[in-house]
Amino acid sequence: MLFQVFDAFKPRLHDSNSKVTQVALEAMHKMIPLLKDNLAPVINMLVPAIVDNNLNSKNPGIYAAATNVIQALCQHLDTSLLLQPFCTKAQFLSGKAKQDLTEKLA
Repeated sequence: MLFQVFDAFKPRLHDSNSKVTQVALEAMHKMIPLLKDNLAPVINMLVPAIVDNNLNSKNPGIYAAATNVIQALCQHLDTSLLLQPFCTKAQFLSGKAKQDLTEKLA
């Protein structure tokens, strides 16, 4: 069930309409404290969807929302669940996104 929900939700994190992307990120931020470690099965799918484009966004609302989601993940999930997806993404990012994710890893 969780996979079905997030398979449908994930494209909203990449939507061509920036307002849709921002609202999706804000909704994700609200879901994380409720779902916590239950997100474990979908975390490898979610981290790239959250990070790709959004952490390097020139839109301040999207960037802030993505940063808040990453912070919520670090706060509410077992950090061992985040280590592999964060390391994988940090290898291939550039700019501010790479710096932000590297700081979270540290």
